[in-house]
Amino acid sequence: MSSLLQFRDSLERFLDAALPTWMVPTVWPLLALGVILLLAWLGKQALASLAPKVTAIALVTAKETLAQPVFYVALGIGGFLVALVFPFIPYNTFGEDIKMLKDSGLTLIMLLSILVALWTASVTIADEIEGRTALTLLSKPVGRLQFIFGKFVGVLLPVALLFLLLGVLFLGSISYKVVYDARENSSPVPTVQECRAEMGQIVPGMVLAFMETIVLTAISVAISTRLPMLPNLIICSTVYVLGHLAPLIVGSKVGENAIVSFVAQLIAVVLPVLDHYNIQAAVATGQSVPASYLAWTTLYCALYTTFALLAALLLFEDRDLA
Repeated sequence: MSSLLQFRDSLERFLDAALPTWMVPTVWPLLALGVILLLAWLGKQALASLAPKVTAIALVTAKETLAQPVFYVALGIGGFLVALVFPFIPYNTFGEDIKMLKDSGLTLIMLLSILVALWTASVTIADEIEGRTALTLLSKPVGRLQFIFGKFVGVLLPVALLFLLLGVLFLGSISYKVVYDARENSSPVPTVQECRAEMGQIVPGMVLAFMETIVLTAISVAISTRLPMLPNLIICSTVYVLGHLAPLIVGSKVGENAIVSFVAQLIAVVLPVLDHYNIQAAVATGQSVPASYLAWTTLYCALYTTFALLAALLLFEDRDLA
């Protein structure tokens, strides 16, 4: 570990002599992006050998998504706001602008990714069922479980790509914001370590936001087996709002009412508790997210995603495609 840290410091000193201070830490997100894409390719190869039909459905679905304008509109809007607007907005927070940038950028990336996921699930599942395309596919030796899982993976792949691309831009804007605020306030020029520390603090939040996107994608896939796009958007939006509000209602004075408390606890049991993925308090206070918390939320994400996909299979099993 010490040798890796020494290598990192040596590389940053070398790059600091050739690049602006804020650009030096952005090398690590770019390297991480390359590693993640390599691991994704290896994962695709492994899935293709274990479940070739699921892989084929997932790749076709992902290609259909990348051919949709909504993906590039979301990427363009997100990139423009994160890289060219949010870093220069005067938040008037008396030196806490960097925290507002983190919160607003993280929320924007998550909402855009969720929107693309909901749109894709509706187009690739609901429209195919209504247009009898799914019937043609299932007339081949493809089971309904393979269809559902393949569609879920195919919807998630472009969403993950969108999250990664906007995430790299977001981390770069955070690093630049540190230098920009120091210059605006006539403060000493920040060091590379300070820029890297601000970037590193938001990485767990990005991981949690992506987990929330995975859960809502699974729910959208389940709804798409029965309902078209508009009801899907309405229901998932309701789930998003209730998933964040239910814990707050239970813990507030309003939650002391027996009926309100029962309804809120019922919602918290049936619907995903999305407030687990909210780290606004940690960002506001400058605290780091413990690894144990990340592990717990990862387990919760896996369990609820499995539950949602099982519900999708049950709803799809009884669906008459003829």
